Amino acid sequence: MDKGKKLVIYMPAFNEEVRIGATLDSLPHQLDGIDGIEVLVIDDGSTDNTKSVAEKYGATVYSHATNKGVGAAFHTGVNQSLERGADIVVSIDADGQFNPKDIPNLIRPILKGEADFVTGNRFHQEGVRPKFMSRVKYWGNRQIARLVSSIARRSVRDVSCGFRAYSGEALLKLNLVERFTYTQETILDLSHKELTIAEIPISVEYFADRVSRVAGSIFKYAVGTFLIILRFYRDHQPLRFFGIVGILIFLMGLGLDVWLIIHYFQIGTFSPYKVFGFLGGLLNLIGVLTIIMALIADMFDRIRTNQEQILYFQKRDYFRKLRIRENEK
Repeated sequence: MDKGKKLVIYMPAFNEEVRIGATLDSLPHQLDGIDGIEVLVIDDGSTDNTKSVAEKYGATVYSHATNKGVGAAFHTGVNQSLERGADIVVSIDADGQFNPKDIPNLIRPILKGEADFVTGNRFHQEGVRPKFMSRVKYWGNRQIARLVSSIARRSVRDVSCGFRAYSGEALLKLNLVERFTYTQETILDLSHKELTIAEIPISVEYFADRVSRVAGSIFKYAVGTFLIILRFYRDHQPLRFFGIVGILIFLMGLGLDVWLIIHYFQIGTFSPYKVFGFLGGLLNLIGVLTIIMALIADMFDRIRTNQEQILYFQKRDYFRKLRIRENEK
């Protein structure tokens, strides 16, 4: 294993004064292959004593003035971790539902160079639902995992778990746009960039009185997650996304055209179905225009890929200079 690595344990928190102390107290202070560990709490606009409790337990706290949600907290956590020179970042919830003893297993594939990103898998026992997770949420998680896996073209069994480990390189290459949540988009983005992803079985403990900040409303969470996945598919595979839509529309129009021509040869007139001919022609036109749009969108996708490469080098140089300035102080 490589030596000299700095680990930042990032923890988003919103009104967690009751549980965050015990969670922070259970975090490891030293790990094999890690020279330094820093705990970073992103206080997402808490109105209780979350910040003071976290500071009491030795965490570095960065606060949002208002509650912005887990997606925005993750963005802040990534930037703050990179500014602190993190080689590896572990994200873990503040409420104690995840076991910090699993952290060595999460970071081991990164230390060995076997993975760039490691996510915890709460569903490693097939058909076994975590205690206090509803059947609806369990079923929904499984369906989302199947959808994300099909788009990412790799099998991931748990795409919504917040207990994860990232290499510094993965975080530099990661570019997310959503603020509702980040878990599924992270897997899609890193898979699209062909980074190595691993899953590690983890233990999880849900609380009967706990209401999820993200999935409190199952319908809202399902819609929000589906839109994130749909937009990612649109933005990163535009030729297939718009091309399939365009071809389907064109074929619908072609079907009406063929039906009307058959009718003409059988009856000798287009009446009384002339309107089908106009509708078919309109669908043909829309289909062709959508296919042209797919080709244009594919061209812009190539430009976006080049821009992300430029952004990666800019971020790498920026955070490297920050680290040099900190070491010179």
